[in-house]
Amino acid sequence: MTTVQQHQKQKKHLILQIILIVGLSALLALESYFGYQLYEQSKQQEQLKEDYAMMNNITFGVFSVDLWRDKIATIVTQKIKGYKVSKQQKQEMREEVEQQLHAMINEVVNEFEKPQKGLGNKLKKFAFKQFVDPKELHEQVPSFAATIMQRINSPRTIKKLKGIATTEFKELADQTYDSTINAKIKMTSHQFKKYYVSSTPAFNKNLETRFENIRKVTYNYAYAMLGCVAAALCLWLPLRKKVYLHTPLFIMSLLFALALLIVGVTVSIIEVDARLNSLEFMLMGEKVTFQNQVLFFQSKSILGIAEVLMQQPKPDAVTVGVLIILFVIILPILRFAAGGIHLLCKPPIAENKVTRYLAFEAGKWDMADVMVVGILMTYIGLNGILKSQLTDLNIKSEMLNTSTINYTALQPGYIIFVGYVAFAIILSILLKRIYCYRHPEEFKQEDLSAKAPEKCVTCKHRPFSKGSQ
Repeated sequence: MTTVQQHQKQKKHLILQIILIVGLSALLALESYFGYQLYEQSKQQEQLKEDYAMMNNITFGVFSVDLWRDKIATIVTQKIKGYKVSKQQKQEMREEVEQQLHAMINEVVNEFEKPQKGLGNKLKKFAFKQFVDPKELHEQVPSFAATIMQRINSPRTIKKLKGIATTEFKELADQTYDSTINAKIKMTSHQFKKYYVSSTPAFNKNLETRFENIRKVTYNYAYAMLGCVAAALCLWLPLRKKVYLHTPLFIMSLLFALALLIVGVTVSIIEVDARLNSLEFMLMGEKVTFQNQVLFFQSKSILGIAEVLMQQPKPDAVTVGVLIILFVIILPILRFAAGGIHLLCKPPIAENKVTRYLAFEAGKWDMADVMVVGILMTYIGLNGILKSQLTDLNIKSEMLNTSTINYTALQPGYIIFVGYVAFAIILSILLKRIYCYRHPEEFKQEDLSAKAPEKCVTCKHRPFSKGSQ
């Protein structure tokens, strides 16, 4: 091949490399855009759900003295306003009034029949005996009782009594409060102002609508990111014989994997949401209901989990947090950098022991795949425990009905992280295959048969092809 031909070939290769890099850069930019949108939407969803959980927290619901006071006050006030005296009650009241009147007459008679001291008291006793007949007084008791009952049961009197009872009860209710009232008022006012609503039902409806929309959008962005990575990966198949394109294709693939890693560790991977769906019981003949009480809510990313562990006062928790940062985030980035250096730099740097170790040997220390399994097992175990505990809270009886619900679920961040782990494994294999091209001296024949394929001593794989260089 002449020098001119070699120059033309090199120029052609350079042009193809530039086209490949530009095309993949556009695809990488699209993946990065989807990743950024996924991150933003995930953060928004997390904030919305935290606000929702705070507004509907059981602390401000079933465990709130103020809410119990309001519900009981409503029932008692309605009972007072709707109170009516039945015929039986009127009869019982009349009998009670007659008994009291008879007792009063007997008490007065007994008082005058006692020995009196002093001229004035003796004259009063004499006059009482001359003009008052106790028997006649007892005979007039039924008429007195009827008059009293008529006055008591008049609409005007009953209305006045109800007003007195209601006022007294309200004064008593106002004296009943708990320490959360000020915090609840401040928090409720802030949330209503933040979401432009004026009531708790409107607040819940607003956020629940947003949850549904964001959930669909985040999954669409996650699948779009994986679609971009799959498109980049599919290029390896038609370009497997184009050795001169392997380096730029691999470097760009590393950037695709880095985008997946960054999004995968910063976006929420698991969401724990346990709620008391409804609590119903009878109180004074009226149904009291509590609905949608959040028992527990937490949403975390891998990076968030590590931060929480590192903020704990216990050394073992801090150690686990540091290990997650080191072996799930930092080490993969170092491996990506080492792989790129190995392909781009000259032998003194590319074949450096540190570079070779990070590029080819450090994979056994990479715990991302272990993290994937650990998160899945944690979700399965935690979900099972929550279901078991919440099931024990489900009660159905004549006096009490409770139902719980478990919204715990894996989030789009987990899908992205799984995609990253799978892509990183593929890139590790591809790097070893590329290494085989650059070190043909490490090939050997498996046997003396002419049909036996050549395999690399280092990676134990056959090369893509030895055709196009």
